[in-house]
Amino acid sequence: MSDVAAPTARPRRRRRLLAFLAIAGPGLIAANAGNDAGGVLTYASAGAQFAYRTLFVMVLVTVALVVVQEMCARLGAYTGEGLGALIREQFSVRASAVALGLLFVANAGLTVSEFAGIGAAMELLGVSRYVAVPIALVVLWSLTVFGNYSKGERIALVLSLAFLAYPAAAILAHPNTHLIARDLLTPQFVHSTAFLVLVVALIGTTITPYMQFYVASAVVDKKIGPEQYPAERVDTVNGAILSDVVSMFIIIATAAAIGGTGPLLSAREAALALVPAVGSFAPTLFGIGLLGASLLAAVVVPLSSSYAIAEGVGAERSVSNSFRQAPLFFGLYTVQLVVGATVALAPGNLISLVVNMQLLNGLITPVLLTFVLILANRRSVLGEAANGPVFRVVATICVATVGFLAFAVLVLNVLGKA
Repeated sequence: MSDVAAPTARPRRRRRLLAFLAIAGPGLIAANAGNDAGGVLTYASAGAQFAYRTLFVMVLVTVALVVVQEMCARLGAYTGEGLGALIREQFSVRASAVALGLLFVANAGLTVSEFAGIGAAMELLGVSRYVAVPIALVVLWSLTVFGNYSKGERIALVLSLAFLAYPAAAILAHPNTHLIARDLLTPQFVHSTAFLVLVVALIGTTITPYMQFYVASAVVDKKIGPEQYPAERVDTVNGAILSDVVSMFIIIATAAAIGGTGPLLSAREAALALVPAVGSFAPTLFGIGLLGASLLAAVVVPLSSSYAIAEGVGAERSVSNSFRQAPLFFGLYTVQLVVGATVALAPGNLISLVVNMQLLNGLITPVLLTFVLILANRRSVLGEAANGPVFRVVATICVATVGFLAFAVLVLNVLGKA
């Protein structure tokens, strides 16, 4: 019996693997895009300022990211609609306008930081940003407008391989494994406004609104339905966990090199900090990771806005369409790319820009997550796939915690204590 069962089991496992690979993509791409230029530099700044002490925060944030991304992917699979369309249908016109407006404002700033990240990465690799950014603009626009979903997804997955540079940098930096274990497993909070502000920035760059809007829309664009959702859930959960593992490696690498020295002032400073541990290859290693992260997010961020707004007004939206078939969708995408690239070429402090953008995301995120939570709780939207009692409690705690921290930072800024 065992001789017959083994050959039968192998084809079954192979079919399952092939089915998963056919579905995989939206969750992994959305989560990896969260490790964008802003994410890389915010995580590096966390390691530089507070060494390993934010690692426990990242563990909690990872749990919240898994919960949030899973809800968004489930909404897309079971309703066949993205978040923009669902918010339009389930809430008032005013609420829909507020949600989409907040997303667009947040994404506009992030698109600037992605192109700034491309410029900074290429300068680390010896190419002027005034050459690199315009070329990146043309290439990214062409690949998206003249491509299709499956081709774009394959390119995005290849770009995700650049994140392997950060685990390599962390290992080569010879970090203190005892401190890492302690700070991963137990809270090591610093009682300061700077620490609280950075925690909200970490939340803003990890649980970023564009990731939620993108994953739901990408699931719809890929035509993933309830039958395929179990495989997509694996893709989404694994993507969230793996992306945050990379985030932690960025913190560890920088903490091992310059932990406790204060905030970073430039991408070059972040790269050069690794030289004692990694050697002269540090700027190249850091630059490759930053370039891959920035290119991936420079596509995903404006796409999420285009998806959401096109859904909100009921217009055509798919990267598999032509410009003529989806003029609003591709028009919005084009405008965001051009403006983002143009502003990114202006002089300024990249680290300050991207950390402030993540802080803005941290303030906007709880508002948009509230819409997601309400939608995922409604049986009128998801039927039997709506959040169960336990999941509802966990999701509510995650959203409420993010909202409380964002409110605390807002109050501190208003009172002038930040």
